[in-house]
Amino acid sequence: MILVYSGGLDSTTLLYEYKDRISLAVSFDYGSKHNAREIEFAKENCRRLGIRHLVIPLGFIGQYFRSDLLQSGGEIPEGSYADGNMHSTVVPFRNGIMLAVAAGLAESYDEDAVLLANHSGDHAIYPDCRPEFIDAIAEAVRTGTYNGVKVLSPYCHLTKREIALRGKALGIDYSLTYSCYKGGEKHCGKCGTCIERKEALEGFDPTEYEA
Repeated sequence: MILVYSGGLDSTTLLYEYKDRISLAVSFDYGSKHNAREIEFAKENCRRLGIRHLVIPLGFIGQYFRSDLLQSGGEIPEGSYADGNMHSTVVPFRNGIMLAVAAGLAESYDEDAVLLANHSGDHAIYPDCRPEFIDAIAEAVRTGTYNGVKVLSPYCHLTKREIALRGKALGIDYSLTYSCYKGGEKHCGKCGTCIERKEALEGFDPTEYEA
């Protein structure tokens, strides 16, 4: 089983929950402002669990795509995900591209499944996190691979809070995860993903925020 692993809260929870079944975690360096910080923690969590970790460059996304999440884009907007300005952080078809690469890896290594940690809070803003997209690409991957690779999305209908509570029960150290879209040394505390992180980890949040 292969995990598409960013190093953020959701995918780290999935890493620990499925650690006995995951043989490979793959992170994608696609030119986002927070890639370097996320990947740093992805490497550390995989090292602690003894899970093989790959970092695959997708530099063409940062070079040619338009999104404020990318280093080539504008400023990261502040405010909650409910605010319309968060649409500027969409990286077009990012999950589709990553899942296609992960499916090819799964077939190459004779792995039976690819795991993705999208959740219900993503649905309003990110089209390639929605259940109908996951169902469609899962069918495409199954029919497009010789070994019928499955795309699994265990958190698709969970909230980020529910995911965080799972992680708390598993004893996950969330200080070893990164979320902030601005990519600074500390979480900014003001962007949409920082606000969402605060709400998810309320009562057991080890994160150091600038604000």
